[in-house]
Amino acid sequence: MPDDAGSMTDRALGALVGGALGDALGMPTQLLSPERIAELYGHVEGFITPFADHPVSKGLPAGTITDDTEQALLLGRILVESGNRFDHARWVNALLDWERDVKARGSYDLLGPSTKRAIDAINNGIPAEEAGRSGDTNGAAMRIAPVGIMMPLESLDALVAKVAETCMATHNTSIAIASAAAVAAAISRGVAGGDWRAASDNAITAARRGATLGHWATGGDIAARIAWAQELVRGKATKDAIRLIIDLVGTGVASQESVPAAFAVLEVAGGDPWQAAVISANLGGDTDTIGAIAAGMAGACTGFSRLPQNRIANLKGIDMTGVSALAADLVVARMSKGRVDKGSGGKDAAA
Repeated sequence: MPDDAGSMTDRALGALVGGALGDALGMPTQLLSPERIAELYGHVEGFITPFADHPVSKGLPAGTITDDTEQALLLGRILVESGNRFDHARWVNALLDWERDVKARGSYDLLGPSTKRAIDAINNGIPAEEAGRSGDTNGAAMRIAPVGIMMPLESLDALVAKVAETCMATHNTSIAIASAAAVAAAISRGVAGGDWRAASDNAITAARRGATLGHWATGGDIAARIAWAQELVRGKATKDAIRLIIDLVGTGVASQESVPAAFAVLEVAGGDPWQAAVISANLGGDTDTIGAIAAGMAGACTGFSRLPQNRIANLKGIDMTGVSALAADLVVARMSKGRVDKGSGGKDAAA
């Protein structure tokens, strides 16, 4: 188990860059059916240029990251700047600035449905703590990696509370918080030195706690669906497992589909970040988000140094120097919180 800043920073960077790999690989396949993906691209195993009339990715070069990575990095910076109390106003304004920027770049991949509804509500005078009460899609889970990096698992309640705090303005529902808590806990376990199996166990525990927070929203229990989805594909041939994920788990933007799907992908890939990205890219549906979540969790458990460096070199739209600095800053914050927890008895440790 790593106990030094260098090892944790390598895994923190693995989470952020692993997520970027999954995001960029799924960029040209997002919103398409598995059959359409095969027809247009064959089996996707590397970065490719989207077809000319792609509904959201048209015009992007192969290897370009999307909103999944950009919003995760944005959230990470807000977390570092906010200190102990998350700055909701700064976060909402940052999201608005981000959307203006991507529109200026000519992108068609804008704010997701839950985030857009919430920001419109805030602009109309609704308090931030109420604006996100209907946000139940996967936008919170897709960008939550920095919380998992920053928050140690010694106090799972504190980690889940921080997840809920960052969800409040846009995804303040039980199902979105449970989903984001699962992903954050998996990444936190990875940063601490855990493997992907241990990370999955912590995710299920965190999802149960997250489901008690926020406004109740209808949908399948996230913790139960993660465990079920992983069991569903365990031991299956890759081709059969992919079909089960598509047909039974689902790959849409609903939290109860895409987040369990990402954990199923992690299972099929055996914790390998690049394989998680490849599997996700061929699923159809919300491929970039599923890939970002699955490969990000896997990357946290393997570390940046074990990611495919030749693939990273071909990523576009990402400032690796800035990402490295962010990973280091988040680990510094994590180590500070760990010292506080130990000084106060370190109760509520996650198994």
